[in-house]
Amino acid sequence: MSAADSLPVCIIGAGSSGVTVAKALKQKQVPFECFELGSDIGGMWRYENDNRMSSAYRSLHIDTSRRNLGYSDFPIPDHYPDFLSHYQVLEYLEAYAERFGVRPHIRFRTRVENLRPDGSGNWQVRLDNGELRRYRAVIVANGHLWDPRWPDFPGGFGGTAIHSHDYRTAAPFADRNVLVVGIGNSAVDIAADVCKTARRTFLSTRRGAWIMPKYLMGIPIDRWSAFLMRRLKLPTPVARAIVGRLMFLAVGNQARYGVPRPRHPIWREHATLSQELLSYVGHGWITVKPDIRELRGDHVLFADDSSERIDAIIYATGYRTTFPFIDPALFRIEDGRAALYRRMLPPDLPGLYLAGLVQPIGPTIPLVEIQGRWLASVLAGDTALPGREVMEDEIGRHARRLARRYVGSARYTLEVDFREYAGQLNKDMRRGRAGV
Repeated sequence: MSAADSLPVCIIGAGSSGVTVAKALKQKQVPFECFELGSDIGGMWRYENDNRMSSAYRSLHIDTSRRNLGYSDFPIPDHYPDFLSHYQVLEYLEAYAERFGVRPHIRFRTRVENLRPDGSGNWQVRLDNGELRRYRAVIVANGHLWDPRWPDFPGGFGGTAIHSHDYRTAAPFADRNVLVVGIGNSAVDIAADVCKTARRTFLSTRRGAWIMPKYLMGIPIDRWSAFLMRRLKLPTPVARAIVGRLMFLAVGNQARYGVPRPRHPIWREHATLSQELLSYVGHGWITVKPDIRELRGDHVLFADDSSERIDAIIYATGYRTTFPFIDPALFRIEDGRAALYRRMLPPDLPGLYLAGLVQPIGPTIPLVEIQGRWLASVLAGDTALPGREVMEDEIGRHARRLARRYVGSARYTLEVDFREYAGQLNKDMRRGRAGV
């Protein structure tokens, strides 16, 4: 073993990605150290996390059902509900970390200030206490739902304006006219939360979204998708189109409730899951509006020329993917382009890996578990990486698939198909060599 190989691996972050990567490295006997800014594990699932990066709100429940959510070797107990709250997800993550002895390897309340290659094939990491440490590789697992993306609308607004990242409860919005901007899962969750006590609640969307209930015929909707794709081996677009037809039979035309139907087919987007939105719109508790044309003090002008008096705006407009400890001149993710081989490593920065930087069609936690095993296999020398040319070819192929399949939007920069992507990673590990 060379001196470089004897150096440990650094993991940044101890959320659902960091803990499963740590567990995989430990099982492969790859030495590592993990740094977490907060005082405990959990990442975004720790409500009011003292690392100040959690976007969890009080009413948050995960959108993946229990059977599809957990790590493969640590099933979620049946006494949990179909859809876990953030408190229950955190309990599960804490039990997982305890079961596999991850916690002793984590250094809490420690900020990574900077990381960079040291010129010898290794990486230098500077901590907030000024300490410099060397590692043979760095795995970034700091999450990608913490740096708010703010829209830029003409005019100015004189009321309260926050990003959904800072939303916690509906209490500050009681008896007020509230506008939620966006129609992703967080936007509709927050609108459904706020509308119960607000005077009026509006939901503004630029191009709409397909709204899918969490249950279809009493069964979590992701179990229908899993049945069609895993048992019947149907391609993802076909399976999602079938689920869309079943949804139509169950709830009807969403436009009938007052939620415009998108022009694109359902398989071209990451559908929004909500058991409440259509009913609340149908009851008049939430009014759907088109895109904002202009902010006018205490009023908002919309693209259909309607105007509403608004007291507070909650922007559920997504997040930028940023890394405060990496010089952007060295590496950054740009909207519409994530140049990462196997969605994890930049070809021109050997030894730098990014875990959990995916937005899957399917569950996230078990997919990141597979990423963790792939990373451990690579770092243990069991799976060989290809040359830069092969990596660039794979990155280009993935970008072209994204362009063909999904609606053009920054929202889909990190999109992957669970089955396709998991199949690629598992194949790499089986043959001991990563490819295209």
